[in-house]
Amino acid sequence: MDFIFMLTRDDRTVTDCLRVLDSVADLDIGHIGFKDIGVDPPTLARLHRRIKDRGATSYLEVVSTTREQALTSVRSAIDLGVDRLMGGTWIDETQALLAGTGIEYLPFVGQPLGHPTRLAGGPDRIADDCRRAATAGCAGVDLLAHRATDADPLDLVRAARAATTGRLVVAGSITTPDQIRALADAGADAFTVGSAAFNGSLRRDAGTLGAQLTAVAEAVAAS
Repeated sequence: MDFIFMLTRDDRTVTDCLRVLDSVADLDIGHIGFKDIGVDPPTLARLHRRIKDRGATSYLEVVSTTREQALTSVRSAIDLGVDRLMGGTWIDETQALLAGTGIEYLPFVGQPLGHPTRLAGGPDRIADDCRRAATAGCAGVDLLAHRATDADPLDLVRAARAATTGRLVVAGSITTPDQIRALADAGADAFTVGSAAFNGSLRRDAGTLGAQLTAVAEAVAAS
């Protein structure tokens, strides 16, 4: 299972993202992502170049709640040249924009609500959306399992795993090593951590970001 370090807090890219990335340069983090809100486009461009210079896979996650804003985020991903685009629910329009770019798309499944984003929809809805994404040619799905309002998070992960052979990424509100191990058991291919690392939730007896990310890596290795 892959760990995606999101340079985000409360669904926004942290304003000191460049410094933060430099501060964890000694850690072997192979998947790094961000949102297109929180910092200006030139900063995002510099951030993305540094991610790719590290040899990491890059991710932009769309959290905009309107079609127009979401498709603007898609265009930002294209301009940056990210490897994978996550989030958003306008699958057909997004796939049309991404055609020929080589960017892999993993849309939200279920019904995202508000900002920071919560998730409505039970296992049946999640499974239906996974199948729809696969039919549309998506590389996988982005599941906000631990922000669910209508179901147990792991029930949603298992439903998604049964309904898709694509890449299953679980994003948002993952704060403990136990959650990480449970996601691996339920069949997730990857998960994101952002706010929890910045807030010190993963290893409460340690004070540095590096220590938090090391705790994540250890949980992955043990899963």
